[in-house]
Amino acid sequence: MRKRQKGFSLIELLIVVAIILIIAAIAIPNLLRSKIAANQASAVGSLRTLNTACIAYSTSYGTFPAALTNLGPVGSGNASSTSADLIDSVLSAGTKSGYTFVYSPGSLNQSYSITASPVTAATTGQNMYYTDQSGVIRSNTSGTGANSASTPIGN
Repeated sequence: MRKRQKGFSLIELLIVVAIILIIAAIAIPNLLRSKIAANQASAVGSLRTLNTACIAYSTSYGTFPAALTNLGPVGSGNASSTSADLIDSVLSAGTKSGYTFVYSPGSLNQSYSITASPVTAATTGQNMYYTDQSGVIRSNTSGTGANSASTPIGN
């Protein structure tokens, strides 16, 4: 008589692999959507932080900063108009959580605008954002860029 071997058959293993693949096919798109949502929420939070930092800078130095790096950390010594130490080094570098932030000073640094665009559209984010010295954050989902005429987001 033959001795019965213990273990799984090939069919059983294929069924288990198929079930794992089905679960992965359901979970991965949801994971990517949640990462995009987290990046977008981080971009809006960063714009709020930048607005607050620009107002604080204006209060201290009489004008808005000439560049995003002027809001960044101090290398050594005390805070100054070139390194006000109002935001972290990651945000002052212009890229954070899948978004690129572009700061544009107005005439004689009496105004400013900031745009936030996904580093890779539809992968790191879908919405583009805009804010200025008014403090209103605006969003555009069409992919053409946000500006002062874009729809304000809910505060």
